[in-house]
Amino acid sequence: MTTAGRLPYPIALTGDGMSLREWRDEDLDDLVRLLDEPEIARWTPMPSPFDLEAGVAYLKRARQSRANGQRIQLAITVDGARPVGEVLLFGVDAGVREAELGYLVGSAYRRRGLASAALSLLSGYARSTLGLSRLVLRIDPANTASCAVARRCGYRLTGEPPILQEGPYGPSSLDTWELVSAGGGTRLERLRNVAARRYGRRG
Repeated sequence: MTTAGRLPYPIALTGDGMSLREWRDEDLDDLVRLLDEPEIARWTPMPSPFDLEAGVAYLKRARQSRANGQRIQLAITVDGARPVGEVLLFGVDAGVREAELGYLVGSAYRRRGLASAALSLLSGYARSTLGLSRLVLRIDPANTASCAVARRCGYRLTGEPPILQEGPYGPSSLDTWELVSAGGGTRLERLRNVAARRYGRRG
């Protein structure tokens, strides 16, 4: 599978003691329970409060985006059954083989390594199966827990200008993180190294 066509649907990924699967209609109550939380509304553009109506609309958009091949949007589970969070891949640019990822875990399930395991699993799939070479995260620097997950999974700050995002609690400024390649460093760092080597040869 390559990024030349639509993203695959449906898919299920397993590893590190967890299963990632497509959202189902019967997940509605669990979805509302997970997303109706001020901490999630603070760092994401989710509606707040997140009620049943918001949940129905969310699942509808998720199904449409998946069926259209626009994004990968998977429930995080430890047994393939009850969702404890979500991990997603979107904004695919086939030309530069780039995509953005995101993740969240419900408050009752945090500090168990679930976000890190889910992000690593989907990142590995994006690299090995989808053939994407640049994977990025965009995180508010004040969201220290999410930054720790990114760092743990091998992502590194790129130094690119912050991106503004509007949410229920007002605007936030998002830093860009990139998964470090096997060759070492982010794409921006590699370009800087090339420039430095060229400058060194000239002078």
